[in-house]
Amino acid sequence: MSTKRGRRRLTREHGLLYYIGVGLSFGLLAFVLLLASLVVVVPAASGSTPYTILTSSMEPGLPPGTLVVVKPIEPTEIRIGTVITYQLDSGEPAVVTHRVVEIQSPNLPGGDPSFITKGDANSAPDADPVMTVQLRGAVWYSVPLIGWVNNIVNGDLRAIVIPVVAGLLFLYAGWSIVTSRIDKRRRRQRDEEDELAAAEWAREKAVRERVEWDQLTTERLVPDEVGAEQPSQPAWHQAPPPGS
Repeated sequence: MSTKRGRRRLTREHGLLYYIGVGLSFGLLAFVLLLASLVVVVPAASGSTPYTILTSSMEPGLPPGTLVVVKPIEPTEIRIGTVITYQLDSGEPAVVTHRVVEIQSPNLPGGDPSFITKGDANSAPDADPVMTVQLRGAVWYSVPLIGWVNNIVNGDLRAIVIPVVAGLLFLYAGWSIVTSRIDKRRRRQRDEEDELAAAEWAREKAVRERVEWDQLTTERLVPDEVGAEQPSQPAWHQAPPPGS
């Protein structure tokens, strides 16, 4: 009985909804950590720069709000079809991300090529060619919708927000690991208690069955004195007949 009560208690405390919640929690944590790695860690480690697509010129592949991670690239490695990010004016912060549709040979021997670009959603190429001095890099990968968040935490605010968010993520990860281990330890203790209770119940049952068996055996071996039939004496014990 103790074992059944313990198992019922465990089922009530850790039912299906509990495990669904734990799975969703770890899934959310993994997603946030992956997102933080793609947006912050990987660009910082590779020397890349995140930018946000603000216009619809690169739809449908890169709609507004998409975060693009731009990695430095050598001009000679650019091919037709490469999506590049470049400055509208050399040295100015404003940039554009468009696809290369034509590569123009340098005017002088040993010079750098220039590039004709075009937005995927635009009907005509861009008017001015892109010079290598304007080039910021090629799009390495993109993350949809996260660009708006990147704009919000841009500049000096990013230096504060990113460490805080990273710290909170690590705290949450640590809390999830600790609570998971505590929960496993509690379940293990409950299982041990259930096993001990089951063993004790089995011993008590065995003792009761042994006592009942002994009582039943004793009742069968002891005759009923009232009305018990006395065994008759053998013939050679009987007195001889008169006159013998």
